[in-house]
Amino acid sequence: MALIFIRSALIYVALLIIMRLMGKRQIGEMQPFEFTVTLLIAELACIPMSDFSIPLLYGVSAIVAVFVLHQFMALLDKTGRTFKFLLSGKPSVVINKNGVDFKELKKNNLDVQDLIESMRTLGYFSLDSVYFAIYEANGTLSALEREELNYTPSMPVAVIKNGKLDSKNLNVIGLSIDKVKSFLSDKGIKSIKGVGVFTIDGNGRYYLQEYNKNYEIGYISGVSK
Repeated sequence: MALIFIRSALIYVALLIIMRLMGKRQIGEMQPFEFTVTLLIAELACIPMSDFSIPLLYGVSAIVAVFVLHQFMALLDKTGRTFKFLLSGKPSVVINKNGVDFKELKKNNLDVQDLIESMRTLGYFSLDSVYFAIYEANGTLSALEREELNYTPSMPVAVIKNGKLDSKNLNVIGLSIDKVKSFLSDKGIKSIKGVGVFTIDGNGRYYLQEYNKNYEIGYISGVSK
């Protein structure tokens, strides 16, 4: 029985480390150690129920081991910031006054498309419609809305994401690849690979940001969305 307890503890620690390394994409509303407990207990509960060759007491012992570890982790989580950051991670500011923070996105195994999708679930369709956006430790996105809008809202589409051109979205707004390349060249941008994100809405209003540079807002002609 002691061996089962130790094996369960090792599996728990391994799962916790893996969940932390996988980043915020894999976490819903729970902290990493809570999510790990949920996965592990579900599996441990199924094994003795489906395999009659395993004594039920073994399954109960393993679940108790996980519970004890969870209580211990929860206690560590409350002792101070150091343990809290190690166990649960910390919030990541992915949009600031300069625009999208691509380094923070990469740290959390996220990209611009993930950010755009998360913002849409909050009701924000343009990257500059918020002052700040923060991925919390549990993987949810929080945003501080930019209240004053001096433009007519329209659905933007991403024509460049993570240095790659999206030809389908170009067709949606009626722009050609040559038009986009010419526009970027006029802005002094030599390669599409250097562009982190470039969105254009139905009014021709664009959001353009190169890697490691501040974002730019303006208008581009020729949009037929």
